[in-house]
Amino acid sequence: MSNVMYNGFKKAIGDGTIDWEGDTIKVALVTSTYTPDIDADVYFGDITNEVSGTGYTAGGATLVNTAVTVDTVNNWAEYNADDTTWSTASVTARGAVVYMSTGTASTSPLINYVDFTVDKTSSAGDFKITWDASGVVKLA
Repeated sequence: MSNVMYNGFKKAIGDGTIDWEGDTIKVALVTSTYTPDIDADVYFGDITNEVSGTGYTAGGATLVNTAVTVDTVNNWAEYNADDTTWSTASVTARGAVVYMSTGTASTSPLINYVDFTVDKTSSAGDFKITWDASGVVKLA
């Protein structure tokens, strides 16, 4: 998996718009036809080509057990959460968009895009995102 951080997140985390541990952070699945634009895509409403299918709800799933770890020796911050699973899902996705949900797509700031590099498919089974060991997002 490769990670692309939206530029709006860099400002939003710095000015306190996004509180990783206090806000509702969600992840939505997208098809291979979504191309992230880290400058123009600012809010979840800018995202196109979200997947649809059995066992998947539009807008994605809420991340649980969100936590921030700061390493002052190596000078990075790791934004982490438990792995995310859609049970008994029938979907095909190429990537995932992580965002802070305000309840309104046009005001829900984007955080990062995770590219699976190939389509991942589940057929009436678990669709699982296993987050990278260095976190959902890592700022260095």
